[in-house]
Amino acid sequence: MAGKLCVSLTFAKNDADKATVAFVVANAAAASEKESLVFLSTEGVRLAVKGYAEDVHEEGFAPLRDLMGNFVKAGGKIYVCSPCFKKRRLDEGNLVEGATIVGGAKLVEFLGDGAPCISF
Repeated sequence: MAGKLCVSLTFAKNDADKATVAFVVANAAAASEKESLVFLSTEGVRLAVKGYAEDVHEEGFAPLRDLMGNFVKAGGKIYVCSPCFKKRRLDEGNLVEGATIVGGAKLVEFLGDGAPCISF
């Protein structure tokens, strides 16, 4: 299966269920050989900081840290909204593997050919 899929995630520990399900969907896309991207914005950017997701584990799902790691191992990319990250004064030198801080233009570039985007 070719193609792309973007998962836009605006939540972190403030809604661990949505954060978890977003990465479940992203992993499904990566497993389907789609070029897969998770775009973290607003509170979701906190997930890009090493150690933040360590204690997030929704019942019935794998721990969020495992879902995130598996997504990256499968070739998925994590884009982190630069203004959102800076607003929260987070440490750019302490990002999880696979995370890249980007401006909105990078997201638009990924979506430019009509790639679908699911929002959580």
